[in-house]
Amino acid sequence: MRGWVLALLLGALRASGTELTFELPDSDKQCFHQELQRGLKFTLDYQVITGGHYDVDCYIEDPNGRAIYRETKKQYDSFPHHTELAGIYTFCFSNEFSTFSHKTVYFNLQVGDEPPILPDMGTRVTALTQMESACVTIHEALNAVIDSQTHYRLREAQDRSRAEELNGRVSYWSVGETVILFVVSVGQVMLLKSFFTEKRPGSSAAGT
Repeated sequence: MRGWVLALLLGALRASGTELTFELPDSDKQCFHQELQRGLKFTLDYQVITGGHYDVDCYIEDPNGRAIYRETKKQYDSFPHHTELAGIYTFCFSNEFSTFSHKTVYFNLQVGDEPPILPDMGTRVTALTQMESACVTIHEALNAVIDSQTHYRLREAQDRSRAEELNGRVSYWSVGETVILFVVSVGQVMLLKSFFTEKRPGSSAAGT
């Protein structure tokens, strides 16, 4: 019995979904397509990791081309929705408003509800055993850990990008200061040297 329950725990899967991190050039747009059945729940989570002000335009269209979600210049967002039509749904991310900022975007599309960890969990009338309750608790805790790890990975990537950008700016500023200091030093030396240089008087011819 214990091995059966543990096998169910190890074999339990989350709702089917897709995670993707992609590059979004400036003045460009990228769209993704997913075929969904009617009455199905999906959730779109996205976040801009690097680039510009860390913002992007996002919109979702149903199979008829009607926009069911549209946001402009968002850094991150989450959108849950139950489909009313069966067909191909379009998920688009746009950086067309930016003329020079290259973006890196992460998104996670979860489709459907998570299957129950126990086959008869939704219909059973008896209480869960202690082992089953422990398995359900561990399963929920592991899901929370996965979500937390994803969140912290994105934050770490975003912070690293900001740190690298700041380090580049500091390096360029340091090089500029060094060049200016060198030019000023050479100029001061030349100026002081001109003060102490004796000028030879020109020879004047005396006519008698």
